[in-house]
Amino acid sequence: MAVLRRDKEGPSRYIEREEMGRLKQNLTAFIEAALLFKGLPDIQIRGIEGIAEDMRFKKGEAIFSDGDEGDGFYLVATGLVKIFKVSLDGKEQILHIFGPGEPFGEVPVFTGRHFPASAAAISDSRILFFPRTAFVDLIAANPSLALNMLAVLSMRLRQFTVQIENLSLKEVPGRLAAYLLYLADEQKRNDLVSLSISKAHLASLLGTIPETLSRIFSKMSGQGLIEVTGGRIRLLDHNGLSALATHGKMPEEIESSEYPSLYPLPEGDIALLPKCKGGLK
Repeated sequence: MAVLRRDKEGPSRYIEREEMGRLKQNLTAFIEAALLFKGLPDIQIRGIEGIAEDMRFKKGEAIFSDGDEGDGFYLVATGLVKIFKVSLDGKEQILHIFGPGEPFGEVPVFTGRHFPASAAAISDSRILFFPRTAFVDLIAANPSLALNMLAVLSMRLRQFTVQIENLSLKEVPGRLAAYLLYLADEQKRNDLVSLSISKAHLASLLGTIPETLSRIFSKMSGQGLIEVTGGRIRLLDHNGLSALATHGKMPEEIESSEYPSLYPLPEGDIALLPKCKGGLK
């Protein structure tokens, strides 16, 4: 197994030999816990471990760039990684943020093409790299691994579909509400969620800017939907958040919009309506 460290002091270098035993033990645990490899027998886990390259990336360090050759895929062991695109005018749009146990850059394993976006560490991270040729050989020998990969790719496609829907059909408040409910489900907490990313990264993920996101947080707090304390957000009104995420409106706004007034005149001006003798015909 090739064990590498990447950092700002210089090019990749081998980790000191005395660290190898501890790192190998941790590596096995990371691989076994990953959704992509969950349930595989020990012999297959050892084969996967044998081709893994164990890398370190500092916060802000690039992992690969849009257009780089897709010569393999990655798995987050520790830390956080953002997948993003940059427009011609320099605006960054985050597509995904991946944490421990999540793979990324896996599509080129099958297509043999270039990476369609960039990846960078947003915290000090330990990343496992799996070379394309060696991994394809493992898949050919272990069909169950192909089924796991298919399940992960299907889940990723669903995530992209939801994200496209959010960005194209929902306003920013609805996107934020949907994201908070997603975090609650992910963290298995109904009343409190923790943000593991900065508000600047969250704004980019939601397709907005930090200033707009701050205003929306304040407005949602004023509406009694949430309570924000640093990176911890208490969910006060699940029904309100669900309505906002689904319809872009609060429940009372949805109810009133279902039966709009034909003549929205003030109550005091009701006498201005024409009187019809014999009823409406």
